[in-house]
Amino acid sequence: MNVSDKVIEIVAEQALLEPSDISLTSTPEDLGIDSLGLVESIFAIEEAFDISVPFNANNPGESDFDISSVAKIIDGVQKLIDEQKA
Repeated sequence: MNVSDKVIEIVAEQALLEPSDISLTSTPEDLGIDSLGLVESIFAIEEAFDISVPFNANNPGESDFDISSVAKIIDGVQKLIDEQKA
């Protein structure tokens, strides 16, 4: 399973949706993911990819990790994986 598919699977699980219901342009708000669900998604992503996501749950706007859309989350995860391998 590639990074994109795994992130979509995790997001879908938090949103109580099927992965096929998730688009790359979907925002957490579009999917009905609240702040707690977002934090749980971040934890699940960290665990699945063995990475540490620079995310401030108290102030997401100040985080270095863009959570504005599923595509941005995937890009961020891929970047963290690439940095870890370097």
